[in-house]
Amino acid sequence: MGKRGSVLSQIQSFDAYAKTLDDFRVKTYYGAILTIISAILICILLWSEYIDYRTPEMKPQLVVDKSRKQRLEININITFPHVPCYLLSVDVMDIAGETQNDLAHDIYKTRLDSDGNEIHVEKTEELGDQAKGINKVLNDTNIAHNETYCGSCYGGELPESGCCNTCEEVREAYIKKGWSFSETDTIEQCLKEGWKEKVSQQSKEGCNVAGSVRVNKVAGNFHLAPGKSFQQNNIHLHDLQPFLNDGVKHDFTHEIHHLSFGPKVQGVVNPLDGIGRSVSQGHYMFQYFVKVVSTQFHYLNKTTIDTNQYSVTQYERDLTGKDTSGHVHTHHGGLPGVFFNYDISPMLIINREERKSFTHFLTGVCAIVGGIFTVAGILDGFIYNAEKTLKRKIELGKHL
Repeated sequence: MGKRGSVLSQIQSFDAYAKTLDDFRVKTYYGAILTIISAILICILLWSEYIDYRTPEMKPQLVVDKSRKQRLEININITFPHVPCYLLSVDVMDIAGETQNDLAHDIYKTRLDSDGNEIHVEKTEELGDQAKGINKVLNDTNIAHNETYCGSCYGGELPESGCCNTCEEVREAYIKKGWSFSETDTIEQCLKEGWKEKVSQQSKEGCNVAGSVRVNKVAGNFHLAPGKSFQQNNIHLHDLQPFLNDGVKHDFTHEIHHLSFGPKVQGVVNPLDGIGRSVSQGHYMFQYFVKVVSTQFHYLNKTTIDTNQYSVTQYERDLTGKDTSGHVHTHHGGLPGVFFNYDISPMLIINREERKSFTHFLTGVCAIVGGIFTVAGILDGFIYNAEKTLKRKIELGKHL
């Protein structure tokens, strides 16, 4: 028993939390207040620590992009309040030599009135729609309604069918030939379809262009510019006659509602979303230089999303005084419109969703509880000693 008592005495000597006798404990009202405040702070901080523990966070990692992705998806939604849809052409070209002129697949143009409201019309009422043109031409009393009808292309480049049965087909034939499509009064198909009247009615409208396009994952550009686009001698050209000579002052004031490269990911901010530019001159070029960075998101549920982020700088130029009449090719920078020049970064950002470990959570809990009690103890001791000192001075003052 003696040995056991001596062992316990030795163990007790290691006690870092020596207890004081209850008779020597002094409880004060300010100590009670500090205890209540400390308990409230501990509860608040413990709850925030728990939320932080349960909330996953993204940890980025930068590596060299070794993937061999061949295609890049570009999503756009842009409004032009002062350019009608029939004048807008969406074109894509890249350094690999691929060119997509006047895109129509997965790109949708919505006509807008002067107040920016959508104009609801039947598709067959749109300029350039071939179905209505064929019906109007074939149903006209001056043209035989039979399958042998073959309209003239008026010297333009013949399509595969060898016939131009609509005003739009004549227009295409002119463009491929490198001719300006302006004298529609002499073209029978355009007269039958009321092409000139449609142009006059729509010339003061605006246009919203939205959709997506898939391009090679190499440096290139896509632009929204006036006039029908075409290739001639490996040069990208636009027919600007309708834009310049329809008697209406157009300009490329625009608002970019959305521009992204790849799937949309929550939390990723696209720097051009909601950006708008206003201009009063018609011959004005807006250029956005975009650096695209491949990005991967790896989530805790084993889901992986491949997308892209980008940075952008912008430049704009007034083209007034330059020779923009007739056909203008883009290599001289004389074409009004909105141009997006994109380049592909060789780096890849990998974002991995991670959650803090339970040991990290316990460490935070101990730090919160211990820290608050320590600070509260220091404050309590300071107040207690200050009170004692003040009472002593008051008593000495009374004796004197």
